[in-house]
Amino acid sequence: MNPARLWIGLGAVLGALAVALGAFAAHALQATGDARAVTLVETAAHYQSTHALALVGCGLLALVAGRGSPAARWASRAAALFLLGVVLFCGALYGIALAGWPLGVVAPFGGTSFIVGWCLLAVAGAKSASGDTVPEKR
Repeated sequence: MNPARLWIGLGAVLGALAVALGAFAAHALQATGDARAVTLVETAAHYQSTHALALVGCGLLALVAGRGSPAARWASRAAALFLLGVVLFCGALYGIALAGWPLGVVAPFGGTSFIVGWCLLAVAGAKSASGDTVPEKR
């Protein structure tokens, strides 16, 4: 499968899950009266939806740049870090809120993945803007 299409598909699925979890927080979880859990799930859903869109953007950039181009490769690296960030950061918040798992130590690694992912996406954009679309030699 083309990695660009994979990132677009994963972004779409993560976006749908973020909406569902946000609705769960606003309705079912709110009814429990656990304000901390509601806040944690809302925060996780917000970051998940933001980075789901970033995954879609990475996939689109990779498609436009062309498979194997420097821009596509950097966009795929950024997308991988966004996905890792969702798993670590959002997963930790969901685990704390919904299961009481002590995952607070994991969340900063996910946040760092988000930050580095955005930096790599900037590199991908620069590679794309420079017209550097010839595949890199390995």
